[in-house]
Amino acid sequence: MLAGKRVLLIIGGGIAAYKTLDLIRRLRAAGAAVTPVMTRAAEEFVTPLSVAALAGEEVHRDLFDLTKEAQMGHIQLSRVADLVVVAPATADLMAKMAQGHADDLASTLLMATDTRVLIAPAMNVRMWQHPATVRNRDILAGDGILSVGPNDGDMACGEHGPGRMAEPAEIVDAIGAALADGPLKGRRIVMTSGPTHEPIDPVRYIANRSSGAQGTALGRALAGLGAEVVFVTGPASVPPPAGVEVVRVETARQMRDAVLAALPADAAVFAAAVADWRVTSESASKIKKGVGESPTLQFAENPDILAEVSKLGQGRPGLVVGFAAETDDVIRHATEKRARKGCDWIVANDVSPATGIMGGAENAVTIITEDGADSWERMGKDAVAMALARRIAETLGPASGRGPAAEAAWSL
Repeated sequence: MLAGKRVLLIIGGGIAAYKTLDLIRRLRAAGAAVTPVMTRAAEEFVTPLSVAALAGEEVHRDLFDLTKEAQMGHIQLSRVADLVVVAPATADLMAKMAQGHADDLASTLLMATDTRVLIAPAMNVRMWQHPATVRNRDILAGDGILSVGPNDGDMACGEHGPGRMAEPAEIVDAIGAALADGPLKGRRIVMTSGPTHEPIDPVRYIANRSSGAQGTALGRALAGLGAEVVFVTGPASVPPPAGVEVVRVETARQMRDAVLAALPADAAVFAAAVADWRVTSESASKIKKGVGESPTLQFAENPDILAEVSKLGQGRPGLVVGFAAETDDVIRHATEKRARKGCDWIVANDVSPATGIMGGAENAVTIITEDGADSWERMGKDAVAMALARRIAETLGPASGRGPAAEAAWSL
């Protein structure tokens, strides 16, 4: 996938910059050419000499290099690459990208390029979770910027949480997916992600403990393999992936309507944690706490979206995949769920508190099919997503003719 490709690598000023040396080595080993650009801050963490030696090319550092700027070198640099990669993408670089600043070589290249851009964010957990960074992440996702990571883990500052730059191998996989024609090109996939919120009154609701991280990673991986993805998401705590059609919903009934409206599709993937029940009569005003009293709530079952789509006659997707989050006897419960729902696969995992999977950066899944159970080793959620996306691609095979997704040109 990478042989003969040219990557413009912009190295930001963060402690994770040391990982870019391994990233360059891996890209070169895969046959890609790497043109390195370093910010001034990046030079505080890795030397231009080390970067140049591994890349086999000059490191570009100055916007106002007269010998190059006579031919508008920064414009040329931004457009000869097959992909622009920013690693590490610091909070400052992401802010510049989101707000359109161009006050150094790196930010000017990012403003001047019409090439796809992939960022690998890396920063302190509090910086990653700061409202300004959250806003900038949403802006960049809306602009079609691809991203990989960050991962959860220990940081150089001694804190723990999301903010660690994705590992070089993960970034290489993301680059390969971005540059691939894609085995899912011409395929249309509808998927759900995140929780649903079922209102009790204007300030309270029923929900599941889902961040939407695994669904977001899977949507990104499917799009990276060339699929046209309709991403129906509840109120997740992570932004949706770039390069997909995002449909935002809140309740299970809204999610059902959005899924049915998005059909036909080649595959349907239900990764959302849909609330099983809703209250029958939502209060129009806040329910007040009474002395010695507790409110009585009546419940009704929500629509079973997975079962409904699995049992469609005409118009059923060729592959229907459900998810099962279990806390005990995972394989038995997931196998029974697959039979009950009528879907082709169930992706099951153990989300009991001891696993740390719910809300964490890793997952350990078992794929339940008519052939039995296939348990995978524990790995990062991005890696799980890519492995699932590849298995979906292998199952569907190449698109034949002009199906529902083939009418639209693929873009990440």
